[in-house]
Amino acid sequence: MKRLQALPDMAVSVELVPASALPQQAELPAGLESLFLLEATIFGRPRDRDASRVPVDLLTSLVSLTDAPVDVVLDLCGGAPADGRPVWSLSYDGIIGQAGLIDAILDGRTPTAELSDNGRIIASGRLGTEYGGVALASFEDMLARSTTMIVAALQGSCQASLPTPPGKVDQVTAAGGKPRNLAAIAAKKLARRIVQQIYRLCYNSPHWRVGWRQTDGRDLFDLKAHPQTGWHDLPDDGRRFYADPVPLLHQGQVTLFVEDFEHSLGKGIISAVPFGASGPIGTPVPVLEMDCHLSYPFVFEEEGEIWMIPETSGNGTIELLRSTAFPGGWVREAVLVSGVVASDATIIRRGATRWMFATVRDGGGAFSDALHLWSAPDFRGPWTPHRQNPVMIDIASARPAGRMVERGGSLYRPVQDCRRGYGAALALAQVTRLDDGGFEQTVETLLEPGPVWPGRRLHSLNSAGNLEFIDGSAFSPRWKAFRNHRTSTR
Repeated sequence: MKRLQALPDMAVSVELVPASALPQQAELPAGLESLFLLEATIFGRPRDRDASRVPVDLLTSLVSLTDAPVDVVLDLCGGAPADGRPVWSLSYDGIIGQAGLIDAILDGRTPTAELSDNGRIIASGRLGTEYGGVALASFEDMLARSTTMIVAALQGSCQASLPTPPGKVDQVTAAGGKPRNLAAIAAKKLARRIVQQIYRLCYNSPHWRVGWRQTDGRDLFDLKAHPQTGWHDLPDDGRRFYADPVPLLHQGQVTLFVEDFEHSLGKGIISAVPFGASGPIGTPVPVLEMDCHLSYPFVFEEEGEIWMIPETSGNGTIELLRSTAFPGGWVREAVLVSGVVASDATIIRRGATRWMFATVRDGGGAFSDALHLWSAPDFRGPWTPHRQNPVMIDIASARPAGRMVERGGSLYRPVQDCRRGYGAALALAQVTRLDDGGFEQTVETLLEPGPVWPGRRLHSLNSAGNLEFIDGSAFSPRWKAFRNHRTSTR
């Protein structure tokens, strides 16, 4: 409601509907509050956020007391009367109301949210979260992105259809169907979820790794599958992991930039290592550290200089840095965009226009499902946000996963498919429209972990020279990482 009230020329009122008038499928399970309270205690999350009930005094203050005409009714629970007014219904996997969202979360599905007007789809979004398995956090993330979708739809800037990801399709409740007994689901899964989360917290932490190979002229965009020769690992010392590999070919030498995350510090910096024909020459050395966590070091060469756009979402900025002593000596050249929590900013030149892609955590929610675009005449800016931002809400194909490439006159972008968790799979999408009027893409290839890339994640893709790099993760016991740290510093 606050987001809607902030829109220009927008008046918002609330119509209170008796509970007896709501369909049975709109009811939330009695055990849901207990589940949320327990998860808030385990994970130290506040309980007075998006998942909290709206205060009665706030609702009362918004109750309409006038007979002013209503342009549109937003039906959030399925109780809007059919009185001739235009009604936009919010559904999750075909079920109107939050009960459908809870059903999808407890079932581990990636729900599709839709705004529809008497069957005509107005806006769609494939919602996501970085906290799979935690119902409270997932619920808050997806409610926040639902708000993004509603606001965008009222402004006429949200897609009505989504690209169809290749591979396995999420199993969803049929449109118009009823959710199962959510209280029974919550009770059944509660004990198992607690045990699983305690195990994850105490014994496991994500440990990413970087893979590399020689392409011999055919990269993954050509192969559309993992190479049969497999991948070589970039070694780490067990106390840290390397991720987000971005190589640069400069003066005949490939230098690889990575996020360097030391487990004991809980913060990422940027490190670099040169590569030869047989692999890395030495180990990555730190080249950039800031007061916030750093990742995704998007490096490129322009006008005889080396530039970097690292992810600085912790500062609420997208920043441009310049190297004064390659591969180090980085100085801030400009703040390209401020006041945004943006992930994995990636730029491409199309004709005389530069385009920048990033996912934005708009008003909370997931970091990976809302794609925003900016355009500029020069990579230094000024950058203008696309008038249809977010141009897409899709946890399966919104977040950038590396440099974009051209093949046969077409533009392709690697994207993260986070339907089964952050960085769970990598997809290759063809951009079919990119202009001031809109953005469209078709997802053509899905790449997942498997025999030639063992692990639980496949996250990004970049290449330079004759070398190609990916990254993903397994899990590393916390006690082992701590033991290795103590042994090396004793």
